Amino acid sequence: MNPLSERINNLSTSQTLAMAALARELKAQGKDIISLSLGEPDFNTPDFIKEAAKQAIDDNYSTYTPVDGYADLKEAICRKFKRDNNLEYKPANIVVSTGAKQSLYNIAQVMLNDGDEVILPAPYWVSYFEIVKLSGGVPVEVPTSVESDFKITPEQLEKAITPKTKMIWYSSPCNPSGSVYSREELTALAKVLEKYPNIYVVADEIYEHINFSGTFCSIGSIPGMFEKTITVNGVAKAFAMTGWRIGYIGAPEFIAKACTKMQGQVTSGANSIAQRATIAAVDADPKVLNEMVQAFHSRRDLVVGLINEIPGLKLNVPEGAFYVFPDVSSYFGKTLRGIEIKNADDFSMYLLGEAAVATVTGDAFGNPNCIRLSYATSEDQLKEALKRIKEVLAN
Repeated sequence: MNPLSERINNLSTSQTLAMAALARELKAQGKDIISLSLGEPDFNTPDFIKEAAKQAIDDNYSTYTPVDGYADLKEAICRKFKRDNNLEYKPANIVVSTGAKQSLYNIAQVMLNDGDEVILPAPYWVSYFEIVKLSGGVPVEVPTSVESDFKITPEQLEKAITPKTKMIWYSSPCNPSGSVYSREELTALAKVLEKYPNIYVVADEIYEHINFSGTFCSIGSIPGMFEKTITVNGVAKAFAMTGWRIGYIGAPEFIAKACTKMQGQVTSGANSIAQRATIAAVDADPKVLNEMVQAFHSRRDLVVGLINEIPGLKLNVPEGAFYVFPDVSSYFGKTLRGIEIKNADDFSMYLLGEAAVATVTGDAFGNPNCIRLSYATSEDQLKEALKRIKEVLAN
């Protein structure tokens, strides 16, 4: 008899982390694996942020932190929301957590009852589905395709809404597709949602600054949406601070209070030194990120060009984040080097086995026709990886 809970037995393993672990294992065995599986910037945390952390150590920030974050950090986050997003939050609307993933989990735990439906435009970030399930909610996938730039239409949103719909979760720029919703597109979705005052939106904006579109819109800044939007962000991606584990939300005060209550029973306040460093990050002019964003933009162009040279792969041009999400379904049903490719899982494992390139199946993101490749690595590595992929697909 299995003594583990049904909760954990029914929980899927994060496929991005699983593929990264497998790639590390193969590397340890001496195999020359190029890993394009993890979404982690290959840059160092900027020096001015590291200096703020060192100062915090010297200033003895070594005791428990307030559950919802230091007051001066919450004030800095309010300034950031006003400066970058035209969102007028007060410190009472802000909750700082141990990464944006905890922020999302807090939200699901305090907002969802058993059977509440959450609309997930697919592809979606891998953990949305399982976090919703863990919290008793029912994920409702709305499929998109490479032809629609992986964005949902107002008509699709309207059709997905039922009396049980409680929330919609989306990311822009999107992980895994890199798609960025324009103000016009979000306004059209908001027009649908204004008919449903009890549906809340989770806007995951963690990739906001890694954006090549020239514009960015927070759905909470659209008239009528502020009071029903929970904006999720953090410093991991833009400031190359994945290991510092700081995320935060801006939300209606009753939701922020509920998230603080939940967090108080789970982890309490986030790391003290990381919070002090985050004040420096969110107060900084986003122009300090220009060099990194330009590097990602160049890699995006390189990768899109190389993928377009590979027959059978279909690709949108991602406007943000650092992923490409090609449709590989033209290979389904084919046999390559004696290996039958039935689906994206098989395709991803084929690339790992034959090309020694680690990717992630699109199944993990709610789109079984695609795979995700991260271009958060050097141009030399990217060229070599795509050369290998082209070679093993050539026959």
